[in-house]
Amino acid sequence: MHFGTKDIQELQERKRANLINCISGYKSANLIATRSNDGFENVAVFNSVVHLGSNPPILGFILRPTTVARNTYDNIKENGFYTINHIHQGIFEEAHHTSAKYPKEISEFTKTNLKPEYKCDFFAPFVEGCKVQMALEFLEEYHIKANGTIMILGEIKHLFVEDTMIFDDGFVDLSKGKTACINGLEAYAFPNSIVRLGYQRPKE
Repeated sequence: MHFGTKDIQELQERKRANLINCISGYKSANLIATRSNDGFENVAVFNSVVHLGSNPPILGFILRPTTVARNTYDNIKENGFYTINHIHQGIFEEAHHTSAKYPKEISEFTKTNLKPEYKCDFFAPFVEGCKVQMALEFLEEYHIKANGTIMILGEIKHLFVEDTMIFDDGFVDLSKGKTACINGLEAYAFPNSIVRLGYQRPKE
């Protein structure tokens, strides 16, 4: 099928959102957890976490426009701390429910079977049982004029990886942790094989 600019613009809103969200390929599936200065915990599913550099270790993620309440954004701007936790096969249905819109005073932890976990004296909670957990501190934000979204950059301050997943060279086999990925907005997949091709150099 072919879609030109006019075809895309004229699609029904939900169909257009599904189409465009799918064509970028499989995306990471993460729970970002925060806490406000007055103690309200928040956890929400995100499919936009990206690697931006290893030294220092920086990750970014995209937030929708703040034309409505965005508790994750407000908490990060308030104190600068958040965690990123990989969604895995055992929690993906509960994790997906965190996309529902609750007011600040109602924590998604209380509306799901997900549990907050605190360690390393870090201000924001981790999500208990996640095979990969990261604590990040806010660095900077970029407002994207084209559609009003915001890119948040943070530096990893603590990293926890289940020991059966990590190789001696630092490679992390996410399939061993049954880590989820997202196709579009709401379809979850679980990769189960790894083929490593190694670092490539120019041919002689």
